[in-house]
Amino acid sequence: MGSIVATEAMPRPLLTGGALIGSSAVMVMGLFGKIAGIARGLVGLLPGVDGPENRFWPLAFLVGSIAGSVAVGLVTGSLPTQSAPANLAGMAIAGLLAGAGTAFGSGCTSGHGVCGLARLSPRSLAAGTTFAAAAVLTTTIARHVF
Repeated sequence: MGSIVATEAMPRPLLTGGALIGSSAVMVMGLFGKIAGIARGLVGLLPGVDGPENRFWPLAFLVGSIAGSVAVGLVTGSLPTQSAPANLAGMAIAGLLAGAGTAFGSGCTSGHGVCGLARLSPRSLAAGTTFAAAAVLTTTIARHVF
């Protein structure tokens, strides 16, 4: 079997990021027996949701996410740029809708898409398909209607 090689359609940063996300999901499952969904992890940081023994991995996940951007900045000389429009009201609405979707869907894209699909979960396949369809619909409406 040949190795995966980065091409123009799949540059090295995307391949490296995917490998890091996948390996972190495996580490969280192996070390803590938890699914590495960032939404569940952040909720787990709230007092009274989980015991203190379950707060290490979500905190490490969050710190690692921030540290990754800093590491990119140190290596490349510039921080990653924001590609979303700087429309605070739109971003707030999008965040609320994403949070509601996470609650209704019993997980986020990282939990279902990375961890759930890797475990061949039918529920995660349904959730991932719904995420993708909603993204296509939202993008089409945002670009062609508004």
